Amino acid sequence: TTKSDYEEQIEAVQDINSSLLSLKSSLESMDTMDEFLIKTATSSNESIATVTASSDAEEGSHTIVINQLAKNDIEMHNSGYGSTSDVINSSGSTKIFKYTYNSTTVSIDVADGTTLEGLVNLINQDADNPGVKASLINDGSKYYLQIRGLDLGDKYELTIETDATNPLTGFTGGNFTETQDAQNAQIRVDGWPASGWIERESNTISDVIEGLTINLKDTGTVQVDIEKDMDAIKEQVRNFVDQVNNIITTIQGYTKVNSGTNEGSIFTGNSTINMTMENIKSILSSIGVGFDRDNDTYPVLSTIGITTDAQTGSTTYGQLLLDESKLEEALNSNAEAVAEIFSADLVAATNSSDFREYSHINGLTEGGIYDVEYEINASGEIASAKIDGYDASIDNSKHVITSTKGNSKGLAIQIDNLGTGTYSGQIRLKKGKALELIDKLEELTDSYSGPLHIMEDHLNDEIDMIDEQIDNETVRLDTYERNMRDKFARLEALLGYYNNLNTYLTSQINSLPSTSSK
Repeated sequence: TTKSDYEEQIEAVQDINSSLLSLKSSLESMDTMDEFLIKTATSSNESIATVTASSDAEEGSHTIVINQLAKNDIEMHNSGYGSTSDVINSSGSTKIFKYTYNSTTVSIDVADGTTLEGLVNLINQDADNPGVKASLINDGSKYYLQIRGLDLGDKYELTIETDATNPLTGFTGGNFTETQDAQNAQIRVDGWPASGWIERESNTISDVIEGLTINLKDTGTVQVDIEKDMDAIKEQVRNFVDQVNNIITTIQGYTKVNSGTNEGSIFTGNSTINMTMENIKSILSSIGVGFDRDNDTYPVLSTIGITTDAQTGSTTYGQLLLDESKLEEALNSNAEAVAEIFSADLVAATNSSDFREYSHINGLTEGGIYDVEYEINASGEIASAKIDGYDASIDNSKHVITSTKGNSKGLAIQIDNLGTGTYSGQIRLKKGKALELIDKLEELTDSYSGPLHIMEDHLNDEIDMIDEQIDNETVRLDTYERNMRDKFARLEALLGYYNNLNTYLTSQINSLPSTSSK
């Protein structure tokens, strides 16, 4: 395996991990019953009020009477000016403009020669401004100074004062008219209160009817209807199927075998990737945690129209298929039961009228089916109790037993039948598929102990080993090159020596006297 192979595998692991995190993020928007059962609210007259509903809103209708809107306080100067640059202080000295807003009194120094526009800037740019805005209103011929509070509600009163010692002439209390008085919004909901009004400082009211935000536009009466948004719920299910299929196709792409060449893909036969796929498929196909096939309307996803394509050779083989008509039929029949298989967050159910869930501890108590046994003595007290086979703690003042061990730890059960005798039954804490998958995805993508992270670390270790081998080989080759260079340098020096010697000897020979034979 080459370094590039490992790098390609790391990119694939990161791609799979990203897909898993995307699914987890999508599931977190539907991991409670209220979030799954999306609500919509309509107003009978949107010119009077508009409304929006959150998942916490209860279905039903409300009549809302709007007596008055919340308003801010507005003061208008009585005198107009022909130009914004008209001087308003020509006294030769600094004067004081003074006002009070929301019980805070502000004094502004207005220098000699200040213009109308200059006063506007002094008010707006004042560091001590408690929340007012000055502006100029032109009626077509003159400019008038307007000062308004920026807050709605009757406590935000604005008053133009008169400085006791050095007032700005023409800009004291008597020179202004209140054109709008600060007031609260007043509404009555479903005839309540019969006398008087519900008051708020804002025209956006979200704390009167749970889960409903009311935007007041005008006075009058509107009817508000809150109901399930079936189209939005179905779109949520479609998104669930699409997100899961994205993971399935992603993993299939990295593990498939080419039927033509019989060659595997990058992760064909990889145990970690196969385990990841099998974990997800197991959750999707199995009965919901804490669900019962006989007592729950929709205990598995297939009962609401979500199945797996098992047709070999199909273009969607292995992916989820959604039967829209079956889903719609299930939603119309029992939308709450559909919500449970997706989003039940330890929703309790019992097969006994003798006891019921009292409470459980989020993050500690786990979903499941638990056996409950208890004994009532002649005094009407709980003498003994077991939950899931473990002895439970007993509170006879509240007639409550609590699990202290096992997966049911933290589950408290209210005992209703206190007649002498021994009783038994089961309590079920239902956990929807969204929460099951979220828990598994958190495990798979954990940045410390998750199998994909461990796999990526292993691949990086392999790359580090290859890099180390490359470094070692580079050092060896560098050393070999250096030695060879030294060797050739010595050889070249030796050859130079012999060349020089040859030249010398040749010269000596040539210098010898010539001889001739007789």
